Amino acid sequence: MARNAEKAMTTLARWRAAQVGDEPKDKERRPYLASECNDLAKADKWRMQIIREIAKKVAQIQNAGLGEFRIRDLNDEINKLLREKGHWEVQIRDLGGPDYARVGPRMLDHEGKEVPGNRGYKYFGAAKELPGVRELFEQEPPAPPRKTRGELMKDIDADYYGYRDEDDGLLLPLEEVAEKKAIENAVSEWRAKKHASAEGEAGKEEEQEDNIYAVATETYSSGEEESDNRNDEKSHQPKFIAHVPVPTQKEVEQALLERRKQELLEKYASESLLLQSKEAGDMLGM
Repeated sequence: MARNAEKAMTTLARWRAAQVGDEPKDKERRPYLASECNDLAKADKWRMQIIREIAKKVAQIQNAGLGEFRIRDLNDEINKLLREKGHWEVQIRDLGGPDYARVGPRMLDHEGKEVPGNRGYKYFGAAKELPGVRELFEQEPPAPPRKTRGELMKDIDADYYGYRDEDDGLLLPLEEVAEKKAIENAVSEWRAKKHASAEGEAGKEEEQEDNIYAVATETYSSGEEESDNRNDEKSHQPKFIAHVPVPTQKEVEQALLERRKQELLEKYASESLLLQSKEAGDMLGM
């Protein structure tokens, strides 16, 4: 078994020691704000450093045995690094570099899953199965957008209105059978009603008897048709004969008109005018 001193003198140990001695002791730290960096090469370097940190943490969060609190912390750190990466991409674009937000790969972003209604925050790996998070993803998706009138009219054709229903050769025979059945039912119902009405009229004629006590009534044609019920009621009522002259409707209207004329003359005409009209009426025999 080799001693520790012998291990230290091996080629690999000496090469590692040389590499550590060549590295600077004070490493350059990433600026806190992306806007503080004005060098395009350094900005691209800090962006790649952030991507490596995100990939490392995404690999760690896949382990469900880390515990709930550690998984939540890792998920928060990943989302924080994603936001920081977006800031550096904006700074690179402002410095004249490529627009990574449009042309760059988004593999790390696609590994996360967003909660509906919480845009921007993603859950990675085992964080998707945490208590309270699983229920958020089980919510029903939002209803699809309603179609416009133009989109609905695209699906309307002759079949929608039933113009081609007879083309299949099945509907017409069924309609013929149903039509024959409907006609037979209508004819049988009409015959039954006709037979019943004929029997009812025959029974009424047998029940009718001559009423010897009924008073004969005279019918007057007034030019208007009266209902059968009113004629039946009048036929059973006795006729009353008036022993005094009864004026007609025309005579009553004429009397009312003369009376109204007389009232107007008395109200607006003078005594001389009344006397003259009376003398003229006597001369004409009115």
